[in-house]
Amino acid sequence: MFLKLLEAVLKTGNRMNVGTNHGDDQAFKLDTLFKLVDVKGANGKTTLLHFVVQEIIKTEGARVNGGNQTSNPTLSDDVKCKRLGLQVVSTLSSDLSNVKKAAVMDSDVLSNDVSKISKGISNIAEVVQLNETTVSDDSSRKFSELMNMFMKLAEEEIIRLQAQESVALLFLCTFVAFVCCPCALFFDISVRGSLHHLGSRLHLL
Repeated sequence: MFLKLLEAVLKTGNRMNVGTNHGDDQAFKLDTLFKLVDVKGANGKTTLLHFVVQEIIKTEGARVNGGNQTSNPTLSDDVKCKRLGLQVVSTLSSDLSNVKKAAVMDSDVLSNDVSKISKGISNIAEVVQLNETTVSDDSSRKFSELMNMFMKLAEEEIIRLQAQESVALLFLCTFVAFVCCPCALFFDISVRGSLHHLGSRLHLL
């Protein structure tokens, strides 16, 4: 749902800037999202964000209700369509539920922590191997069995975490490429700050 919001913001911006150098933009800066609540209509209450969300509700409602559309929709049909669209849009909050948490995390720190844990597992493996070669009583064998089971589970968990990290970085690169300058090739400090700011203002969405 969040990607659809970004697409709607981009289309709205292009529509508002027809005839200018920004009438056919392919991306926009993340800070643009904050301006959605600052641009207001003639009544001073309706913001550009309200307009964008209403358009998404109409579009998504029509898409979900696609098979039941009639050539002459009634008021009841419009209400049903909006209700369906609203159900789709309401998933946005769940899509962004972890943004605040992610905004305060440092990916480098997390990556280093996983590396340290992996190194710790290797150290444990050396100790277990040494124990197996020097001690041969029942308690030692039981200890080795338990530790080997633990290390197997730990190694599987580390592999899973590393895979999740790779996927997260891939999604991040895709996100940055969409909302930032097309020439942006890295996640710089300004984008990190904008993401943190976005997390702190989620209630506006």
